[in-house]
Amino acid sequence: MLDIIRVLILSIVEGVTEFLPVSSTGHLILVNEFVSLKPQSFSNSFNVIIQLGAILSVVVLYFEKLNPFSSNKSKQQKKNTIDLWLKVIVGVIPAGILGFLLDDFIDEYLFGPVTVTIALFVWGIIIVWIENKNKRISIDSVYKITYKTALLIGLVQCLAMIPGTSRSAATIIGAMLLGCSRGAAAEFSFFLAIPTMFGATFLKLAKMFLGGTIFTAWQWVLLFLGCVFSFIVALLVIKLFLNYVQKHDFKVFGYYRIALSSILLVYFFFIK
Repeated sequence: MLDIIRVLILSIVEGVTEFLPVSSTGHLILVNEFVSLKPQSFSNSFNVIIQLGAILSVVVLYFEKLNPFSSNKSKQQKKNTIDLWLKVIVGVIPAGILGFLLDDFIDEYLFGPVTVTIALFVWGIIIVWIENKNKRISIDSVYKITYKTALLIGLVQCLAMIPGTSRSAATIIGAMLLGCSRGAAAEFSFFLAIPTMFGATFLKLAKMFLGGTIFTAWQWVLLFLGCVFSFIVALLVIKLFLNYVQKHDFKVFGYYRIALSSILLVYFFFIK
């Protein structure tokens, strides 16, 4: 029962933070300081695998919009959907290449509370600063994003390899700087997450199994529950987040990051 409670807490953290510009990886690293599964090797695997649940929430929520073979779409709409997928693929290429090359380095040197605390603070400042700028919106739909813009957003996404940065924050803010509306930026960020997170998750899984990692029957149950919980929570959060961005800016997330990083600075450097 205690394991299930831990799974529920970690899954809620993953589902809530995955698509918000606050860093899910950073939050999981921090929460694991207080709530984690045993042994540590399984805890690390769990934090990676439950991302699949969050990813599937995007697939389910946007299935019709992302399905180029839907019978409800006209020929032009199907063409636009395929074009959108091609732009997503272009956008994911930079992170795919750098992620494959730098994955071990990032795991060894950057995964830790200090990096997370610094990244949370720096990107909190960036979010508030960018929201205070006068932005000219030239792209009000994901379908209007060009291949060049998709590639540039993909390059910005690479910054999210630093734990605490937030893939959503990097891609949404990057898209807004390139002229996207908040809604278009958020949607493209969600779509970009599908191949990016699937790729990153399966890369880590492949390394785990090639390294001899074997899960017990109970651990498989916990992994399944984690994916289900994170899927449900992420589904709700995405809907609420999209409604929120239609009427509000992202300053609240910037202030939250700054406040959280300040608390963590005190904890890790003066209390722990």
